[in-house]
Amino acid sequence: MSLFTDPKRIPENYGLKIGIGLIAFFLLMKVTGLVHHYELRFLNVFIQVGGIYYALKKFKETHGQHINYFRALVTGVSAGAISSIIFAVFLFAYLMMDQSLMLDIIEKEPMGRYLNPYIASFMVALEGIFSGLLFTFILINYIPTDEVSDKVS
Repeated sequence: MSLFTDPKRIPENYGLKIGIGLIAFFLLMKVTGLVHHYELRFLNVFIQVGGIYYALKKFKETHGQHINYFRALVTGVSAGAISSIIFAVFLFAYLMMDQSLMLDIIEKEPMGRYLNPYIASFMVALEGIFSGLLFTFILINYIPTDEVSDKVS
């Protein structure tokens, strides 16, 4: 089985797809000349939420139409973390090559003078991991998960 067909590799599969989506969006912004509009990174939310949603949907399909709450949480957060790390590694390499973008970030961001490619990439990874946690938490509260069968007295 390959990475794309193994039901045990859903976080890796969808994390890679989300990461590719984030990189493609960044490159699209670069080509269109909008890369310096940092508020457009909010649109990354739609890429990450969509990818996590489809990861959870695939998990549900491959596990008998039911989903354990904790396993769903792990699946979604893992996909979000993998995608964020992939994008952060790409961003690090890009910022090392394109010094003009790094200098623009340093000039325009409030805390920019403290940034370098290492810190900026780490911050993007951290932001993405926590965003993945938040989006997964929100999404799994809207999909039916297994109920606890025994009540605690």
